[in-house]
Amino acid sequence: MARTDLYQAPDYYAIDDLLTDEQKLIRDTVRNWVKKELSPIIDDYAQRAEFPKHIIKGLGEIGAFGPYIPQEYGGAGLDQISYGIIMQELERCDSGIRSTASVQSSLVMYPIYSFGTEEQKRKYLPKLATGEFMGCFGLTEPDHGSDPSSMITNFKDAGDHVILNGAKMWISNAPFADIAVVWAKDEAGDIRGLVVERGMEGFTTPETHGKWSLRASATGELVFDNVKVPKENIFPTIKGLKGPLSCLNSARYGIAWGALGTAMDCYDTALRYAKERIQFGKPIAAFQLQQKKLAEFITEITKGQLLVWRLGVLRNEGKATPAQISMAKRNNVYESIKICRESRQILGGMGITDEYSVMRHMANLESVITYEGTHDIHLLITGMDITGINAFK
Repeated sequence: MARTDLYQAPDYYAIDDLLTDEQKLIRDTVRNWVKKELSPIIDDYAQRAEFPKHIIKGLGEIGAFGPYIPQEYGGAGLDQISYGIIMQELERCDSGIRSTASVQSSLVMYPIYSFGTEEQKRKYLPKLATGEFMGCFGLTEPDHGSDPSSMITNFKDAGDHVILNGAKMWISNAPFADIAVVWAKDEAGDIRGLVVERGMEGFTTPETHGKWSLRASATGELVFDNVKVPKENIFPTIKGLKGPLSCLNSARYGIAWGALGTAMDCYDTALRYAKERIQFGKPIAAFQLQQKKLAEFITEITKGQLLVWRLGVLRNEGKATPAQISMAKRNNVYESIKICRESRQILGGMGITDEYSVMRHMANLESVITYEGTHDIHLLITGMDITGINAFK
């Protein structure tokens, strides 16, 4: 059954006043598209554990793919706050849909734009911007997650091409991706980036089934069995973890905005329900314990809104540090998952049904709190930043 999307965004501190007219127009455009095209179908696709591929064209049309990529390469040339707003509006509906757009933007288009040759940019970016090409990002391996420097995926020189072997796991978009930005070690042991195209012999993308989380997002593996990759597909100069980690910084920034969207949706749902649900002769919103929950929700949401807005300003100025991005990703996902869980409590038994979004958001965030740096890893990044001591080793 299609659910009517009644969402009204909370803005307790008049943060709208900090946004430009263009940023608000972008937000309203994406919000209206989500309400019309995504909200009515998302629960059905989540229940079936299927990604709604037909929305890809629409995501391209609203600028969700590489919005900050310059217009000459097919992007919209928007600022970082606009990118964050788009991610927030998409994840307000579903984390899996934001993941699809986030991967395309920050983990595929960003590295091609930042590290690719002019030929690579011209070949891939315009088609990625429209969704004609979909991409994925291969860093995590079956045995190497938080420690990517230990990866074993590698390639060897073979004349005008290289031979790529290895495997990547937990890869969003993998089952249907046309290209993969893959990080692998060369013969010197340096981590390099290269673009692998679907159809290259020995390259397969088996889908991951049985997920309780991100069910409306396609997840899979990348398997490389003596794959011949032309040398012109290798990023020419970037070496080491700096390349993939800079991509993750962009993606984590988007997640900090996006996860906040789930909290805003759950708050809006819980507040509306609490005002309408009558028990003991009055709305449950009249009871102190429910007011406590709702007051805590809006407090944490407001703090999170200020956090990402300021981070966006710093990103626009080129001043945001990786540690600052880690703080925002960890805080906003952690606070959002708590808000989702407590919202489910307010809704009682109705909270476990797909008539409301809160249980789906809660399950989705169990993935978001783990991927692109776990909650604990981001705490240690902050710890290292403020103490100067590395606790990872």
